[in-house]
Amino acid sequence: MSEKNPSESEIARHTLERYSGCEVGAFYPNLILTNFPRYVNYFAESRGVPIQEGSMFKVAHSPKDEVSILDFKIGSPAAALVVDICSFLPVRASILLGMCGGLRRRYKVGDYLVPVASIRGEGTSDFYFPIEVPALANFLMQRAVTEVLDQEKANYHIGITYTTNMRFWEFNEEFKERLKATKAQGIEMECATLFAASYKRKFTLGSLLLVSDLPLNQDGIKTKESSQWVYDTFTADHVEKGIRILKLASEMQSKKIKGAYHRNLA
Repeated sequence: MSEKNPSESEIARHTLERYSGCEVGAFYPNLILTNFPRYVNYFAESRGVPIQEGSMFKVAHSPKDEVSILDFKIGSPAAALVVDICSFLPVRASILLGMCGGLRRRYKVGDYLVPVASIRGEGTSDFYFPIEVPALANFLMQRAVTEVLDQEKANYHIGITYTTNMRFWEFNEEFKERLKATKAQGIEMECATLFAASYKRKFTLGSLLLVSDLPLNQDGIKTKESSQWVYDTFTADHVEKGIRILKLASEMQSKKIKGAYHRNLA
C-alpha cells in the first residue's frame, strides 16, 4: 500500500487482512457471512481446512467448494463494516446465515425464515440511504434460497424482519407494542444494515435465517440451554444449505438470470 493517499480499495483490503488474519487472495468468490464462530468451526472441521483469525473476524476457506466463511460478530456496525470491506473483493455471491426470533405463534424453533426485506430500526443503515429507502435482500439470492429449501422440503416462511440494536428488547413493553404493529415476522440485529450496505456497494447478498427462539411467547425467550440445543441440532444443516445456495446462485449468474448485479455475472 502506498504511503501517501491510499485509495479506499487499498484501505478496505488491508483492513480485511488485519481483521481476518489472512490474505485477501485466500477468499473465494462465494462467501458465507455469519455471526457464529461455531459455524466456522463446523465448516472447517467438515472440510478439513484450517481456521484463521485476526483482530475481529474468524474465517475459513474451502478449495473444494470454492466457498469462504467469515464470522463478523454481532450487530449492525459490524454488518456495515464487513460489507464495506468485502465489497472490494471479487465476491460474486454472498449469503448471511443468521438467526432470528420468530414473531408468529405458528412458527417453531428450527424453521427457516427467508427475509425479502428488513425494517430499518437499527440506525446504521441511515449512513447509506435516507430512511424512506427500503432495505431489500438481493432478488437472485433469495430466489436461490427458496429453490434450495423447496428441493430439500424444508420448513420455511417468507416475510420481513425487524432489525434492532436493542438486545434485551423482550423486557421493554413499549418497544414490543411497536414491534407488533409493524407486522414483522422475525426480529434480528443485522439484516437491514447488510441489505442497505450491499445495495449501496452493489454486493450480491441474500439471507437465510434460522428461527432460534419465539421471544413473544412467555417461555420462548432464548436461554443458555436452549441456545446450546439450537447449535447442536441445526448448525450442520444451516451451513450445508448455505453452501448449496451459493452454488446454485453461481449457476444462475452464469446463465444471466436476472437479479444479480452486472459485475457479478460470469
